[in-house]
Amino acid sequence: MKKVLSQRNDIAFYLKMMPLVSLHPEAYDKSKAIVCEESNEKAIKMLEDVYAKKSIPPATCETKVVEETLRLAQTLGISGTPTIVFSDGSRASGAVKAEQLIQLIDQKAQ
Repeated sequence: MKKVLSQRNDIAFYLKMMPLVSLHPEAYDKSKAIVCEESNEKAIKMLEDVYAKKSIPPATCETKVVEETLRLAQTLGISGTPTIVFSDGSRASGAVKAEQLIQLIDQKAQ
């Protein structure tokens, strides 16, 4: 995503935290902590820290956002991450290279 954003300022990503608790037991608490962060920059830094296997502070709020995202994912049949949902409702699952992702976004926008 960073590479896409560095190349295109007309593309935006909206991240939803969908912890795969069966694979990562601490993922729910970490997701909630990220969602509770008010600063987008700090939330992204926390997400990067999680990927780098660094510790992050606990959640600072009570929220149902993570549960709502999990219910939405179940309703849509999304069971893995990453999953990209395009503006037309179509999806791409798994890692996608930046160049390919830009092509897909451009195709969906037509």
